[in-house]
Amino acid sequence: MKTFVVLMGAPGAGKGTQAKRLQVSLGLPQVATGDLFRANLKNETALGKLARTYMDKGELVPDEVTVAMVQDRLSQSDCEGGAILDGFPRTTAQAEALDELLEEFSAKIAVVPFIDVNQDVLVERLAKRAEIEGRADDNEETIRVRMEVYRSETAPLLNYYKEKGLLVKVNGEQSIDEVTADLTNVVQKVM
Repeated sequence: MKTFVVLMGAPGAGKGTQAKRLQVSLGLPQVATGDLFRANLKNETALGKLARTYMDKGELVPDEVTVAMVQDRLSQSDCEGGAILDGFPRTTAQAEALDELLEEFSAKIAVVPFIDVNQDVLVERLAKRAEIEGRADDNEETIRVRMEVYRSETAPLLNYYKEKGLLVKVNGEQSIDEVTADLTNVVQKVM
């Protein structure tokens, strides 16, 4: 059975960390749009150059660019049994495009875990990550922009998936191991 999981949460909620852990425990590949963008940036592809102009400002990359990257990645052989989607979809239009894409693959989303974290905790985490990793996309100005973009563009997806009966809230303020345990339980129930 194909298991596609959409991991949701604001920037700094721990989606990347948890997706990597789920990849190991569940045997599903992590498909992170951030990684797809970074690979395209590193290789200086046309899509990468276009994505950079948006990412550097903390804005969302246009849907058609993002969907094309994800479609290419999901068509690879390691995703035949499903995948953990990290950072995609970010808008309702992307969610609708994902539904259509998965239908082409004779698949659908199994569950949408939402890692719920208070905004003050998120800002603190992002600032700390910027300091440790030196990430250009986590400076103070772009953190504020990313939070506003998340609130206006991505947060409505919570209702989209709640209405479909797929959304499951997980407390993201627990320890990393506790969040992993909760997420693993949520996904294993649908596998």
